[in-house]
Formats: sequence, C-alpha cells, structure tokens
Amino acid sequence: MTEDLSLDPGQDRSLLLVDDDEPFVKRLAKAMEKRGFLPDTAQSVAEGRAKAQAHPPAYAVVDLRLEDGNGLQVVETLRSRRPDCRIVILTGYGAIATAVAAVKIGAVDYLSKPADADDVTRALLGNAAALPGPAENPMSADRVRWEHIQRVYEMCDRNVSETARRLTMHRRTLQRILAKRSPK
Repeated sequence: MTEDLSLDPGQDRSLLLVDDDEPFVKRLAKAMEKRGFLPDTAQSVAEGRAKAQAHPPAYAVVDLRLEDGNGLQVVETLRSRRPDCRIVILTGYGAIATAVAAVKIGAVDYLSKPADADDVTRALLGNAAALPGPAENPMSADRVRWEHIQRVYEMCDRNVSETARRLTMHRRTLQRILAKRSPK
C-alpha cells in the first residue's frame, strides 16, 4: 500500500521554511516548489514568527536551533494563528527530549538532518497516525551515548560543569567528548 503524497489542486499550498542555514533553506524551498508547494523562507525566530503572524501557512518546516532562539517558539506562534498547520521540526541535533517537546506543542513529525525534500514531503503530507518502520541503520552504542550527553548538555543550558556533575564525569573528559564530531 503506497501513500498518496501529492497536493490536491484546490488545497492551500503555503509553506513556511524557517532555518538559519541560508544555502540549505534556499535548496529546500526550490525542491518544495517543484513538489507543488508555495514556499516562503525565514532565517530567524523573529522573522519566522512575524511571517507566521502575518500569513499563517498550511505547512511549515522549522529548524529547532536558530541563532536567535528556539524554533519551538515559531511552532507556538503557528499553532496559535493556524491550529490546522502541519508542522515538521527539522534539526541537526536530534534527541528524544526535543522530539517529544516538539510533538507535544503541535509538530506532526520530527526529522534529523540531513533530510531531503522527499523526507520532508512525506512528513508533511503523510498519515500522522502511521507508525514508522524499523530503522534501517540503528544507532551504534557510541551514538546513543553521544545523544544522551548532548541532551543533558542542552538541559543544563550548555553549561559544561553542570553537565559533567550530572553525568558524574570529569569536566575535561566531557569537554573532549563535546569537541569531537558525533559518532556514526
């Protein structure tokens, strides 16, 4: 059984893309336009909230971590202005806690970068009740550990000393882990 992932001709096709990575958001806007959407872009929380207030879109893709704040603020504005807006959170810092927070305030899906336009389209137009299949490439134990450390680090407002204390880890060891790239 295949999902129909196309827009109806009379359907509102407005799409707000909020991401501070300018080349990425431009590529995604162009790709989503080819798929029938009418994209508008914003590169900050302030700009995203202003556009959501002025012209609430039918769809939105919002980066979680933006230079001037948290993308969840944009989601709250979208929800208040247009409750039926289908919102997808897109982030390079995937963690269970933030995914849960995003869904609780109204996102229909949560995608980790790199996600392509097909992934975004499936998330925006797909059946929200459908359960995802098992992961093709499950995370390694090192990756799970790294994700946990990142989540605690974010919960501690990026305070290394407090994070090290909560993880019962030496501060310098934690600093070395945070300085490295994420494991595969």
